[in-house]
Amino acid sequence: MSGWIAVAGLGPGGDALITPEVHTALAEATDVVGYSRYVDRVPKREGLCRHPSENRVEAERSRLALELAAMGRRVIVVSSGDPGVFAMASAMCEAIEAGPGSWRELDVHVLPGITAMLAASARVGAPLGHDFCAVNLSDNLKPWALIEKRLRLVVEGDFACALYNPRSKARPDGFAHVLELLRELCEPERLVIFARDVTTSDETIRTVLLSEANPEMADMRTVVILGSSRTRRIDRNGLPPLVYTPRSVTE
Repeated sequence: MSGWIAVAGLGPGGDALITPEVHTALAEATDVVGYSRYVDRVPKREGLCRHPSENRVEAERSRLALELAAMGRRVIVVSSGDPGVFAMASAMCEAIEAGPGSWRELDVHVLPGITAMLAASARVGAPLGHDFCAVNLSDNLKPWALIEKRLRLVVEGDFACALYNPRSKARPDGFAHVLELLRELCEPERLVIFARDVTTSDETIRTVLLSEANPEMADMRTVVILGSSRTRRIDRNGLPPLVYTPRSVTE
């Protein structure tokens, strides 16, 4: 079989953060498959077939890519950020495991990208500068009870944490529940960063205290970073503050 699949991350939004490796794959591909918003970020060119689809159809998208590659096509499956972080790489692996044995012989490789949490962290300093984790707040594929359990463990372990998919039109109340839980578990001075459309012309970044955070500060284009108890803010005259988590931990 001469076809291949590259599962690629387009970064958080700015074209400058698409890696050279991904640019090369895009130039060689015959087909691009993905959520329509991400396919739209790939420039049109002669010889490139575009296969946009709606959200929440990751399994169907993966099967299409595998079928195209089995026909000898060179397929790039696009995600935002990094494809292995709450994106298409896992969906592709699930489809291969559940599909015909011939799919396991296809040339499939995952190309890393820059995640929204890393881009947001870099914009404000280094809030993820010590131990950290990431939690997807969507309950589409897991129960709310599990999300709550993981958030409690995040705070118990005193991790800084990137919170993905905080608030959507279909889930307008979930993030309010998250903030209520965090206020129960954390001190009111805990730092929270809201980074929306990071690295694009529409970028907005706000750093607030947990006591000041409200659900309307986030949507599906926002990544939220909850600091640990040790995360600190450096105010600077005429300049944006720096937020960082110290590298050393002393009891």
